[in-house]
Amino acid sequence: MTTTCDVLVIGGGPAGSTAAALLARQGRRVVMVEKAHHPRFHIGESLLPANVALFDQLGIREEVERIGMPKWGIEFVSPDHAHQSFLEFGDAWDKSMPYSWQVRRSELDELMFRHAGRCGAETLEGCRIRNVEFDAEGAHVIGRCDDGSERHWRAAFVVDASGRDTLLASQMGAKRKMPEHNSAALFAHYTGVQRLPGKKEGNITIFWFQHGWFWMIPLADGTTSIGAVCWPHYLKTRDKPLQEFFADTVALCPQLQARLANAQMVDNAVHATGNYSYRSTLCSGDRFLLVGDAYTFVDPVFSSGVYLAMQGAFEAVNVIAARLDRPAEAPRARRAYEAMMTKGPREFCWFIFRVTNPTIRNLFMHPANPWRVKEAVLSLLAGDIYGKTPIWRSLRMFRVIYYVSQLLNLPRAFRTWRQRRANIRDVGALRGENVLDAAS
Repeated sequence: MTTTCDVLVIGGGPAGSTAAALLARQGRRVVMVEKAHHPRFHIGESLLPANVALFDQLGIREEVERIGMPKWGIEFVSPDHAHQSFLEFGDAWDKSMPYSWQVRRSELDELMFRHAGRCGAETLEGCRIRNVEFDAEGAHVIGRCDDGSERHWRAAFVVDASGRDTLLASQMGAKRKMPEHNSAALFAHYTGVQRLPGKKEGNITIFWFQHGWFWMIPLADGTTSIGAVCWPHYLKTRDKPLQEFFADTVALCPQLQARLANAQMVDNAVHATGNYSYRSTLCSGDRFLLVGDAYTFVDPVFSSGVYLAMQGAFEAVNVIAARLDRPAEAPRARRAYEAMMTKGPREFCWFIFRVTNPTIRNLFMHPANPWRVKEAVLSLLAGDIYGKTPIWRSLRMFRVIYYVSQLLNLPRAFRTWRQRRANIRDVGALRGENVLDAAS
């Protein structure tokens, strides 16, 4: 039996749940299909201040507040500096978004999924979409459920919010890895981690080390997420079980190791993920849109993932309304959507691709505000990139400062460039986590 709907949403994470809730509020017949069962584990616990307004529009801000740890800023810790650097979102250009939250993603994702159901979307868990076939009238979608049954839908429009499964991009051969940033992550959760005092307790901390960088994300229930984003050539050296390798990696960062001195790993579980950064060569079609990680995933150093996913879902709803209700307006709506989808990752990636560069490190460790560059960078890190805040001239000046600093330290800049090329080369460490699993 085939079920008909206006929109079928593939994936029940923040992107899918946001789109499903907004579309259902418009009175559309929406089906959202999630392969797992909530609550399910997901990494990516840090939110941006720009998320707050989106939660307000969805009507779930108070629910998120109850499960979140307030996050007022960022701490940077460098092996080449004797001090820590603290940046607060309240010092950004727009002072009206001074904080966000750290959240356990299993809780946030379930909260948003259930909210979409309350808004009127039909929700289905434990069903993996296997195939999508498009024609002039829409799409035929096939899924297989945990009990072995097969489900069929006839949808006028499809939203691919399948995350790193990248269903449509993979099906259409459009997925491409990012050679500019070849990396993978190891991560675990701990209790008893030494946190910052007072208001700074919920800050995310970024630790640089010789093979990449670490994150430290405090959660409201007392646990702390610790992760290492590493270059592939370093992961290739692993010759021991993953937990031991992760402990050795932490030992390469004495500042982090000190904060874990009295900590205990939760369930002795270390997770790994490879093939880290990618993009799709397309993000829309006549009857479909790719949203969030289904379109692109970039290094999470600035915690942009959930925000870009939700912002994309808000814009996707406009495209779908145009295609279903006002077809003549659909091409323009799609162009606006594609411009928005490329803008966010592009602006973040300029910083991401350079975050381990000594020049950027020095600028973050010694933040100054000529031409309001500090305020502009903080606005970008807060996610304030789609509104009317006039940060772009100051961001260009920040880049000028960066390039001038590079020229003034040309030998170091050349050594760093050469080392980075060696770091990001593909040595086979990112193909399906094969190297990560080889010595388990």
